[in-house]
Amino acid sequence: MARILVTEDDEAVRTFVSRALELDGHDVTRAEDGSEALDLLTERDGAFDLLLTDIKMPIMDGIALSLNVARDWPELTILMMTGYADQRERANGLDALVHDVINKPFSLAEIRKAVASALAGDEPETVSLAFAGRPA
Repeated sequence: MARILVTEDDEAVRTFVSRALELDGHDVTRAEDGSEALDLLTERDGAFDLLLTDIKMPIMDGIALSLNVARDWPELTILMMTGYADQRERANGLDALVHDVINKPFSLAEIRKAVASALAGDEPETVSLAFAGRPA
């Protein structure tokens, strides 16, 4: 299956998401923040199929991480997650770089479906934030 880098500062969410994706057979690597994720990406020369990142994190947030990833590994699919409305608004300008943003809280089924959709390159569904030009 896919190699996924899960970047989330909340340990409980990071563990929940990682285990959910491992149920689908994915090879999951975990990072606590964007800086650690960027280090892992650099060490492995971007050898992931998907970056699943929280937006609001200490040290380097998901938006800064996504901008770095899009520049250095443009083929890497990015899926963001957030529980903060103001953070979703900050991600609004990244529609060309980010596949979608999924809203927290989400269920096991919702995160698995969002990841499967991102990996398949499907159009995002309404479970998450719609970017400019996409229906909500």
